[in-house]
Amino acid sequence: MKKLLIIMALLVLVACGTTDEESSSLEASKKDSSIEEKKPKTNNVSTTDEKEGSNQTTNQSESNSGNTNDKDTSNNQALSQYSNEQIEYARIWLQLGPNQDIDGLYVQHIQAGEPINPNDETSATYPENVIQLAGSRLVDGSVTYSGNGDGTINVYNVPLRWDSSNPDVDENFMKEYTQDIINNTELISVNPGDDSKVIDLIKLIK
Repeated sequence: MKKLLIIMALLVLVACGTTDEESSSLEASKKDSSIEEKKPKTNNVSTTDEKEGSNQTTNQSESNSGNTNDKDTSNNQALSQYSNEQIEYARIWLQLGPNQDIDGLYVQHIQAGEPINPNDETSATYPENVIQLAGSRLVDGSVTYSGNGDGTINVYNVPLRWDSSNPDVDENFMKEYTQDIINNTELISVNPGDDSKVIDLIKLIK
């Protein structure tokens, strides 16, 4: 009987010890889980420096864009005080003028029906109104053209000065020569050019 009681007491002690160990293990597991939850998450979080760098880049880009707009506005304002015709003459001479170092830019309007060579009665005539730009000297050359209203012009390869008629030349020579000028006009797109140079040429228009 005593042996039976001793065995039962031992079994109770073993059971209690096991329960205490499982309870301790469970509590330790809960503590570890609680610590993991309290740890700060670092993934996908931008630092203050990164945010500041991003803001600086954005601000710099906006600033550069503002500078470009200011420059374009300034250029438009610089040309706004001049007429479209003045700007056209200056741009065309800047692009096509044989000599850019001129003392003055002279503009002559020639009506349709006028002879291409005013010194020869056999000359073909202009089929449309044209404009002739020239410098003050023969060496400056000239540009004779008609505008199309779309940023392009028809350029006539007309000399600034015509030689005197030669009696030994065939009487139809000048007619054929000037008609060939009309038939071979060159279509050219006018470039905007540098605004400061355009303004300098506008100031030389006579």
